[in-house]
Amino acid sequence: MPAGLTIVDRLRKRRDFLAAARAERASVPSFLLQGRDRRDEAEPRLGFTVTKKNGNAVVRNRMRRRLREAARQVLPEVGQDGFDYVLVARSPCLHAPFQTLVRDLERAVTRLHAAKKSKKSSAPADGGRPA
Repeated sequence: MPAGLTIVDRLRKRRDFLAAARAERASVPSFLLQGRDRRDEAEPRLGFTVTKKNGNAVVRNRMRRRLREAARQVLPEVGQDGFDYVLVARSPCLHAPFQTLVRDLERAVTRLHAAKKSKKSSAPADGGRPA
C-alpha cells in the first residue's frame, strides 16, 4: 500500500482506553491525544472518544470521521509501533480546517513522544535513592 494508506488497528476494549488515559498526553485546541507504549513491536492502535457534550450523533460521527482521516494520513509517518493512541475530540474539531487538524495531530504525536523520551532521560541513574 502507498504511504499514508495503511490500516491502523482500533482500540475496542475499555481497559485499553483506560490504560491510554493514564499515560502521556498532548493537548491541542481541537483534541486531546493520549498515548501509551505497549512495549511491543506491533502496529500502532487507535481509539476515538467523542462525548455527547459535543452534540448529537450526526455531529459526533462527523468529528470522528474527520479525526480518523487525519490519523490515517499522519500516523503512518510519525506514529510509532507498539503505541496505543486515543484522540479525545473537542468542539473546535468540527469547524477547524482539515489541514489544521492534520498539522495539530503531527505536532501532538511529536510532542507526546518527546515527553516520553524526556521522562526517560531525566530519571536518576541511581534509581532515585538519596546519596
